Amino acid sequence: MLVNRCTSILCNTPNSALLSPFPHSKLGSSPSCHRFPRKPEHRSFSCILWRKQSKGFFGIRALEEPRVAESVASDDALFFPQSYSVKIPVGDRHILVETGHIGRQASGAVTVTDGETIVHTSVCLADVPSEPSDFFPLYVNYQERFSAAGRTSGGFFKREGRAKDHEVLICRLIDRPLRPTMLKGFYHETQILSWVLSYDGLHSPDSLAVTAAGIAVALSEVPNSETVAGVRIGLVDDKYIVNPTMKEMEESELDLLLAGTDNAILMIEGYCNFLQEEKLLRAVEVGQDAVRVICNEVEALVKKCGKPKMLDAIKLPPPELYKHVEEIAGDELVKVLQIRNKIPRRKALSSLEENVLNILTEEGYVKPDVASGPAETVPDLLEDEDEDEEVVLDGEVDEGDVHIKPTSRKATPLFFSEVDVKLVFKEVTSKFLRKRIVEGGRRSDGRTPDEIRPINSRCGLLPRAHGSALFTRGETQSLAVVTLGDRQMAQRIDNLEGADELKSFYLQYSFPPSCVGEVGRIGAPSRREIGHGMLAERALEPILPSDDDFPYTVRVESTIMESNGSSSMASICGGCLALQDAGVPTKCSIAGIAMGMVLDTEECGGDGAPLILSDITGSEDASGDMDFKVAGNEEGITAFQMDIKVGGITVPIMRKALLQARDGRKLILDEMLKCSPPPSKGLSKYAPLIHIMKVKPEKVNAIIGSGGKKVKSIIEETGVEAIDTQDDGIVKITAKDLSSLEKTKAIISSLTMVPSVGDVYRNCEIKSIAPYGVFVEIAPGREGLCHISELSSNWLAKAEDAVNVGDRIDVKLIEVNNKGQLRLSRRALLPDTDPGSPSEKQDTGSTTKDIVASQKAAEKGSAKKVLNVPKDGLVEGQPDSKVSAPKLGSSHKSTPAEDTLLPQKKFIRRLVGSTRDEHNANKDTSKKSSSKAVSTDSSKDETSLVNGEANIG
Repeated sequence: MLVNRCTSILCNTPNSALLSPFPHSKLGSSPSCHRFPRKPEHRSFSCILWRKQSKGFFGIRALEEPRVAESVASDDALFFPQSYSVKIPVGDRHILVETGHIGRQASGAVTVTDGETIVHTSVCLADVPSEPSDFFPLYVNYQERFSAAGRTSGGFFKREGRAKDHEVLICRLIDRPLRPTMLKGFYHETQILSWVLSYDGLHSPDSLAVTAAGIAVALSEVPNSETVAGVRIGLVDDKYIVNPTMKEMEESELDLLLAGTDNAILMIEGYCNFLQEEKLLRAVEVGQDAVRVICNEVEALVKKCGKPKMLDAIKLPPPELYKHVEEIAGDELVKVLQIRNKIPRRKALSSLEENVLNILTEEGYVKPDVASGPAETVPDLLEDEDEDEEVVLDGEVDEGDVHIKPTSRKATPLFFSEVDVKLVFKEVTSKFLRKRIVEGGRRSDGRTPDEIRPINSRCGLLPRAHGSALFTRGETQSLAVVTLGDRQMAQRIDNLEGADELKSFYLQYSFPPSCVGEVGRIGAPSRREIGHGMLAERALEPILPSDDDFPYTVRVESTIMESNGSSSMASICGGCLALQDAGVPTKCSIAGIAMGMVLDTEECGGDGAPLILSDITGSEDASGDMDFKVAGNEEGITAFQMDIKVGGITVPIMRKALLQARDGRKLILDEMLKCSPPPSKGLSKYAPLIHIMKVKPEKVNAIIGSGGKKVKSIIEETGVEAIDTQDDGIVKITAKDLSSLEKTKAIISSLTMVPSVGDVYRNCEIKSIAPYGVFVEIAPGREGLCHISELSSNWLAKAEDAVNVGDRIDVKLIEVNNKGQLRLSRRALLPDTDPGSPSEKQDTGSTTKDIVASQKAAEKGSAKKVLNVPKDGLVEGQPDSKVSAPKLGSSHKSTPAEDTLLPQKKFIRRLVGSTRDEHNANKDTSKKSSSKAVSTDSSKDETSLVNGEANIG
């Protein structure tokens, strides 16, 4: 029993008669609702209750009149489509397709599950058609919800926002195969929304999204010709895998995403590592077989629950309009299409189109045979009031009450809508262009079907850029610029996997309106720009060196300066040259080419065999039936992308296009070798220097310091750009000049050094003096305490009696405690020293100034530094360092740092001498000088090391 306080309604309904809004519950009869007598000031309501008996959940719908409630419960207003599900075999497993369960108010909605990855897709269309155009109003949005992987967005706003680049790429994968199947003349705006609701990290959602969109469109009211599905194909150990898992894709030689129908291919896109054409074709055949199985199962599902198509909403231009346009502009079109240059040809076509529009929409079109036809007799009905007064004139025939006089018929002009005329004019232009190519064997620019446009390229045209190239092919031109940087310049990607991905190589493609001589908006990159940039990026990726060989982050910018087709392929050619000009050690050169096709040549006067075109222009792309982009070298393919604008193509046609594309790539690569000036193949003097050091992983914290204080202080002190540390002990130093890089390298080497007892350090500077001794810098940033008793073999009242700040002395490491504090001795290296005599028994009246006078440095007077020293008289070498020292008496020997400097090829490393006993340490001065370290260019005061090597991390 439920009481509605607002309207004083009491509803009592037995459980067996309750309605349920859930898809799997049965609809019950109308509930009996009893209400109290209403007062005049109250409106009457009735209640409809739903209850799910298993969970005791109920809901309420209030209606104004009880009679309305009864009618709602009895008619189809509360009826929802029945849910259907089907399991479809894909590869070595099944995918689950469900409909009628979620999103039931959409025109079509499906949920596709693979493992624990779930993708939901819906299709909706506008009630009112939009203005007719030659572009189908289809909008696709794909979104990966972070909640699908149990995460939230890492940004400030904890919700999904603008589509990320990889989401835009999947939107294009959904859009491209569906668009050719849409029937012409349907102008209702159609929107496809796809969400990843669950992601297991194993099964990729992109191929599922393509299949889900194809099924949703097939179930909806949108009129389309055939069902579309998509799969991914991988190649592992010469075995083709349908919809491989993420782990399998890590070992795959091929990443191919294919979409098509049960009998044709509509779209392919993929990337590989110089794969042969025959292997690619075999992968396409495997994918086509898998798509055929899916499409057959989906067609059976459509027969059960698909909605009727809106075929009555299709509006096509009048059929006679095609003939009228050809009669008006046919002869002129033949002449215009022979103009070779793009801009003059476009202006001539625009002028011709205006003339056709003026005739067919304003003046009216009169058929030539009607306008010049002979006079025709037409009946002229006259009303005879008096037969006797009827006068028959010459030339008239008396036919009773009807008089027929010869009059010339006036032709009626024909008028058509502007939209229809524009659509038909574009189709007629395409028809004439295709006919010219097939019949005449010549294209608009005079080339044969397999001929490549003239190519010109040059490098180094931008002096301050790290690398630059200008690639020109016909009327298509790309300016490629390369920028080198460190890890901080890498592109960070937030994805469903949970770990932020860093891309050390990325290519950004831009297509300004000026490249086609037009005026347009400049803003965020379009979906087309993102797609073309990714295609060029994945094509160039296989030729890049490993991060160990070339530890730079590489950014390539491709700006299209002119465009007349194949601009993405020009970006690949120009990007390859720019990489070589920047000094990137590429494995080889690659080139890209775009292939076109005229599928039905019989209607254009041909023999019916498909005609493949090499290096297509913009007009051939718009008027042709295929856009097939292929990148690679003469040995294999690195990237490919194909879009079909007709019902699809077969594998034999693809084979012919791939072989013709290979010949075109060879020719383009030969032309790229003629680049003048050629790529410099050396690092620019404006490029940053990156030095790689290998330290022990436990020493990384010593470089970073508490809260990053130490690494920040090193950057401020030396002036380097960045110091990047990794958990495995890799340290990358990025600097603008060699001197700052060497100084940083010396500091890090000293911080990660592991001193051993018995090591001797020569020419060390005294940094500060305390009453109990002096602090000596044995390496940059690394100090130790030489107690006053260890300064001389004789007793000293104060340290200043023997040394001053700035003096340089030789010291020996005699102790390292468990805190890493160093205790040094100068007395152990002095002549006539008795190591066994304790310092407390030294002669208090003797002085050692004369003994060390020859070892004092020229520069003195540095400020004294007073430190708090613990009871044992030792001091830490670095406050922010965590140094692990060996035990006293340990025979462990340290190893120098393993480092590599890029791009500098030759560096002077510290020479290390060693002595096994103190006898060699007490040799004459000439022998001492020969054991000193060779100082680097960045520091003239570099410390040398004798009697054992300093361990560097």
